[in-house]
Amino acid sequence: MNPKKLGDFKQLIMKINNKVNEEMYGRGLDWQKVEIFGDKIVIIACNKRISVLKHLDEKEYFVTRLMDLALLSEFKLRFKQKFEEDTGLKIKSLLKDYDPEQEYAGTIIITAMPVEEFLEKSS
Repeated sequence: MNPKKLGDFKQLIMKINNKVNEEMYGRGLDWQKVEIFGDKIVIIACNKRISVLKHLDEKEYFVTRLMDLALLSEFKLRFKQKFEEDTGLKIKSLLKDYDPEQEYAGTIIITAMPVEEFLEKSS
């Protein structure tokens, strides 16, 4: 799918983000918001903590943080592949973090070209 409008592109990003979360964690996001600023895409999302890690957080915080980092790395690989396949837009850099206490995830995507320019060229 190659959307032509910015709103449709944001919807596609949300679908990709939700799909990768479902594949990795067995459930989708509670909510998410996407903002685009030139070649930067910011995603803020809320998703429940994996129950196994939640139970270990207080006793084995270091272990759960290492697990969080491993999961974030795998998520970024999968997200980048799906994003580039589904949109046709290359990613230069993908930054992601997760706050297990508040259950918020933040993602910053830096694309190879400004999104609006990409959409104009692809239409």
